[in-house]
Amino acid sequence: VATAVRSPPKTSVTAVHLKSQWKVGPSQAVIVSHLVMYLSLNLWSVSVSVSPSIFEAECVMIKVYVFLSHYLNQVYTYEMSIIKVVEGDAGGYRCEVTSKDKCDSCTFEVTQPANILDAFKRSGDAGEDAGDLDFSALLKKREKKARDEPKEEVDVWEILKDAKPCDYEKIAFDYGITDLRGLLKRLKKMKKVEPKKSDAFLKKLEQCYSVDKGKRTQMHVELHDPNVQVKWLKNGVEIKPSAKYVFECVGNKRTLTINKCNLSDDAAYECVVGEEKSFTEVFVKEPPVTITKLLDDVHVVVGEKVEFECEVSEEGANVKWMKDGVELTKDGKYRIKKDGKKHTLVINEATIEDIGMYYVYTNGGESKGELEVLQSIADLSVKACEQAMFKCEVSDEKVVGKWFKDGVEVKPGNRIKVSHIGRYGITLLGLPLSSSPLNYSLSLSLSLSLSLSLSAPTSEPTRLTVEDVTDSTCALKWRPPERVGAGGVDGYIIEWCKEGEDNWVAANKEPVDKNTYRVKGLPTGEKLLFRVVAMNIAGRSPPCTMKQSVTVREIMEYPKIRLPRQLRTKFIRKVGEKINLVIPFQGKPRPVVNWLKDGEPLENKSVGIRTSDFDTILFIRSAERDHSGTYTLSVQIDNMQDKADIHIQIVDKPGPPINVMVTDVWGFNAALEWKPPKDTGNTDITGYTIQKADKKTQGWFTVYEHNRRPSCTASDLVMGNEYSFRVFSENICGLSDEVAFSKNTAIIGKTGNTLQYYTVLYPPTRSRKHARTIAVQM
Repeated sequence: VATAVRSPPKTSVTAVHLKSQWKVGPSQAVIVSHLVMYLSLNLWSVSVSVSPSIFEAECVMIKVYVFLSHYLNQVYTYEMSIIKVVEGDAGGYRCEVTSKDKCDSCTFEVTQPANILDAFKRSGDAGEDAGDLDFSALLKKREKKARDEPKEEVDVWEILKDAKPCDYEKIAFDYGITDLRGLLKRLKKMKKVEPKKSDAFLKKLEQCYSVDKGKRTQMHVELHDPNVQVKWLKNGVEIKPSAKYVFECVGNKRTLTINKCNLSDDAAYECVVGEEKSFTEVFVKEPPVTITKLLDDVHVVVGEKVEFECEVSEEGANVKWMKDGVELTKDGKYRIKKDGKKHTLVINEATIEDIGMYYVYTNGGESKGELEVLQSIADLSVKACEQAMFKCEVSDEKVVGKWFKDGVEVKPGNRIKVSHIGRYGITLLGLPLSSSPLNYSLSLSLSLSLSLSLSAPTSEPTRLTVEDVTDSTCALKWRPPERVGAGGVDGYIIEWCKEGEDNWVAANKEPVDKNTYRVKGLPTGEKLLFRVVAMNIAGRSPPCTMKQSVTVREIMEYPKIRLPRQLRTKFIRKVGEKINLVIPFQGKPRPVVNWLKDGEPLENKSVGIRTSDFDTILFIRSAERDHSGTYTLSVQIDNMQDKADIHIQIVDKPGPPINVMVTDVWGFNAALEWKPPKDTGNTDITGYTIQKADKKTQGWFTVYEHNRRPSCTASDLVMGNEYSFRVFSENICGLSDEVAFSKNTAIIGKTGNTLQYYTVLYPPTRSRKHARTIAVQM
């Protein structure tokens, strides 16, 4: 069914409706709307309604015939086809036509009515094939149905939580829930699990306790049984009662009190009753650290030591020092000291760059202090008979100043002149030859001091060594002179010459300040000697010459010993065992390998040495105690060397103890003492083994094993027996092969009295023997 409506003109509102009816079966797939517009250049809007059965068809075709002249001379047809119509194709469409300078358009819609089948009623009562199809019903104006008001949303999960499990399926069906398994899983998570009632605790510990540092805190539990015992644990370890941890038991109430809490008490605690536990945590709050003594401003002269000092409220607190927004750390310039509550920032030698504001921060406060560095008069060193001039600028020309020499005011004379032209200066002429410094000072509102020294050359530099060699360079290193003097050191000159010659060549034109220098441009393959000279205002020092020549060639790989891990500690072996030490090394060209024992060349024939290009082996077939010592391995390429020390200890069983004696007998006990053995087996004695035997059976039984002290007490001796004792020494090799017997015996009397035998020595005579044994009743 199609309707064509003419666009209303501007002057009047009129519309012409053209209605046509076609006999179209519901199964046909094409609806053709013939719309004839009798106005030449005005198109009509078209509205097309398609029934649901038509939407299932394969194609909808809409034809528009356009007449471009009053006389219907020419007719053009434009077609648009929608293949495989779906519900998403419903909506508004627009067709535009242009001819020369004329343009017009046509719009139409494809919609799906609520019940289009009612429009296809046949007239009459003859059944489905009777009458004609009535398309006019589609052209009737229909009232728009009022939209249903939105229903109030219902929370299905609240309904399910309160419902019985047997009603879950019905509720899910009513509200369109298809995933019944997912519904049950979600309900299981949503349902709150009621906490299981405790059989031991009426009231458990709180979840956590908070306490300030230094204060005390208490934790309480209440029990069902007032007679049951409880345990208190800290981080899983049982707590014992003490002055810090106090346990209280009042009825069914148990209390743990922690006195003077510190940061170590910040932990997890448990109260255990049988198999049940109650957990809690204690949080110790550290009070803020405040600054009790603020920083003071500091005024120093260049080169002097600076100390900023403050005190805080807690010992061992962390403080932070800053200058110009940058944190200061321990390095060569700054030192930070802590002494209890006192914190100090130290600047060893103040410079102009150190001027500024310094801050100290804690977690509870801050303080600041200003550093002002004043420029001092520089010390001066001159040669004898030369002129020396000191100058000091002052801020005010009216300031009166005086010069002093060693505490005595300097008076102007023939050799000394004092001038005052906006500054103070002193000129010393014709000074006597002396090496002792002269101290001068200028007295103003601020006292400044300086020294004048007559210089001499320094002593020679020391410890000249080679650091690196290539095919054309050599890196040297040395130590400063032992005696510098007042003139100081201005730098060093490095010189070299070929071995066997005396033509020294300077490697640097200007003195170098550092104690290292790489000499470049050396002849390859030559053996060269090097020396270093210190320079100051007085001239050159004696040279420090290298004793051994250096071959100028590139070392592809520096000598390096790869000492195995087990040889980095003391290497212990027993007597008779085999020793085979394989020690790898590196170096290219092949380094020279050398072994020493205790600083002396290794000449023991029982020690074998084998060396290859990449390792060296020390071999001993049967170790003896005299093989113990420090073995030094060195690998060397020219002046480059690496060393490693290997400590070998050969141990053996110890000798027997000395002078074993029964020193006391009482009741059924006997006390023994002895002295350690003279021969410990080249290692420590780890203990002693003591055995006893009675005179009747002569069977030896062990009393003690691994007894560490050189004494013991033998107990549970039998009444009426006489006992002798023997002692073995013990070390890591085992028990001594020899044993020491007691020189006397212990007699346990039957009546409770104790008899003890002593050996008395007499001088030899004709009438008696050398020794006699007597018994004494105790």
